[in-house]
Amino acid sequence: MKYFIVVGERSGDLHGANLITQIKLLDPKGEIYAWGGQQMGDAGATILEDYKSINFIGLSEVLSNLLHVNKKLKLCKQQIEQLKPDCLVLIDSPGFNLRIAAYARQLGIKTTYYISPKIWAWNKSRIRKIKESVDQMMVILPFEKQFYRQESMDVEYVGNPILDALNNYEPDQAFLSKYNPRKTIAVLPGSRTSEVRNAVKVIQELVVVFEEIKFLIAAVDNVNERLYKPLLSHDNVEIIKGKTYDVLKASSAAVVTSGTATLEAALLGIPQVVVYKTSLLTYVAAKLLLKVPYISLVNLIAGHRVVTELIQGDYDSANVVAELESLLTDEGTKKRISEGYSEIRKVLGDKSASKNAAEIIYKLCSS
Repeated sequence: MKYFIVVGERSGDLHGANLITQIKLLDPKGEIYAWGGQQMGDAGATILEDYKSINFIGLSEVLSNLLHVNKKLKLCKQQIEQLKPDCLVLIDSPGFNLRIAAYARQLGIKTTYYISPKIWAWNKSRIRKIKESVDQMMVILPFEKQFYRQESMDVEYVGNPILDALNNYEPDQAFLSKYNPRKTIAVLPGSRTSEVRNAVKVIQELVVVFEEIKFLIAAVDNVNERLYKPLLSHDNVEIIKGKTYDVLKASSAAVVTSGTATLEAALLGIPQVVVYKTSLLTYVAAKLLLKVPYISLVNLIAGHRVVTELIQGDYDSANVVAELESLLTDEGTKKRISEGYSEIRKVLGDKSASKNAAEIIYKLCSS
């Protein structure tokens, strides 16, 4: 059979790669075409377009790149029409993917959505578009299943793909042996240019306050490495690319930009403070639309505050310093976070998301 997968961000490339591996086990002769990244290519997909070309976040970024996005939408539609896949698999990135889903429906192509758009958080009006164009929704957060069932959609909770990624993770013992976790803090500054810029400004002040602490910065390859350059003048900073889990494992606490990484840190058991800052336009729009009390996956899944969130104006060096001191020295804080992490593991269960999703996709495509 022929599959067409579309992802629009770095975490989608990882989860898409694990999904492709499982599809290949079910359908060894299957043809997989994708908008993705290197990990999906390594897993066996033919990459038609790099996900970085549509990797925009926030209202201001999307608006400033509207012509570019429309050009990419047109290209993706042309490729789908030419290849005529048996099914379309969309991973997150609703701004782009829901428009692709609507087009695929016009062509009569079966469509699955793996990793639901977070419409339950701030844009419930999108449910109509999803119901009109998506045949099968696969969710990775347990509470999402009830949300879609209330809307009479065909939905399955398949498990969380981060658990798959962690099960496949093999710690680099040589790397870990170089650090004393009690003297090391991890910083996950995000995977987008704007996120890294904001993080670097704060990190430059943190490293001066914590002179005796080594800061390990988990860099990503889809962000220009020049953005990290201001940090290189500090002796207690190391920029480490492509080893996020090892960076976390080597540390006693972490500063994590809100996103998938917050759940990764939690499942690895690393106490963290969650941070995030965006443009004023995006922030004001989000405040008006947001329907949930938290932004981090950790707190959303737990249903209460497990970790501190420093958002927008609260995200400054003084507040981050105070939180890090608590994470490093306050046993009560560490115990509360550890108990919260245990709750999250129980809620997520032990399903293999990639395997379950692949089985659903294969069944839909072959029906």
